[in-house]
Amino acid sequence: MTETPLDISHAAMETAPHDDAARLGFYERIADSELYLLLEREAQGDQIEPRLFETEDARLVLVFDREDRLTEFTEGPAPYAALSGRRLTEMLVGQDIGLGVNLGVAPSSIIIPESAVSWLHQTLREQPEEVAETPEEINAPKGLPERLVTGLDSKLAQAAGLARYAYLTSVTYKGGRRGHMLAIIDALPGAEPTLAKATREALVFSGLDAGEIDVAFFRTSDPMAARLAKAGLRFDLPEPPKAEGPTAPGMDPNAPPRLK
Repeated sequence: MTETPLDISHAAMETAPHDDAARLGFYERIADSELYLLLEREAQGDQIEPRLFETEDARLVLVFDREDRLTEFTEGPAPYAALSGRRLTEMLVGQDIGLGVNLGVAPSSIIIPESAVSWLHQTLREQPEEVAETPEEINAPKGLPERLVTGLDSKLAQAAGLARYAYLTSVTYKGGRRGHMLAIIDALPGAEPTLAKATREALVFSGLDAGEIDVAFFRTSDPMAARLAKAGLRFDLPEPPKAEGPTAPGMDPNAPPRLK
């Protein structure tokens, strides 16, 4: 059976139990994955009732990262809702319910306790702070961990159609403050908060939540864009999908789950 991204991130966490970055990578994969939530019965309109499992230590709902894993667990077709991990944490927070992930049907079988579900929800809902500064010097990025660059690339890849591309640079502001900036070019109107939040998540799940990357937005016609192109590390965002709907699980927080 082919390994899934969740299997791979779980194996990395299990291999290095004291590696915070590996553990954060697993939680990031949970948040960004489309998960199949086992239901008690068929959905009634947009109302769903997850099947609850009681254990000695916790109450759980069960999710699987592939539909065939859910049907293997239930030994046949069963009602489910397909939704992103981040949407699932919004549904469960404050209800004293944990997650059983791929239980008994995959190498990534694991129980995520309610406390970890709450932590993930809090991490995902935090918003970046807004500042108003214009860089005076722009140079190539230096000294950033590879896992952060990879994380940014992954987050921006999920934001298909929300902007054209982005540049990562090192910057110096008036007054001497230095840092790094992700400059996003030609963002769709209204997409700025989503893109800024995705950048913050890349920091957090790379283990660098105490670090800082400023996010700025420019148009191609802005003179600053030419300066950025000369010095910055470029990330190209994918073209928007032809079909209407969210670009990736969780990128549209208002999207309802798919039901079956």
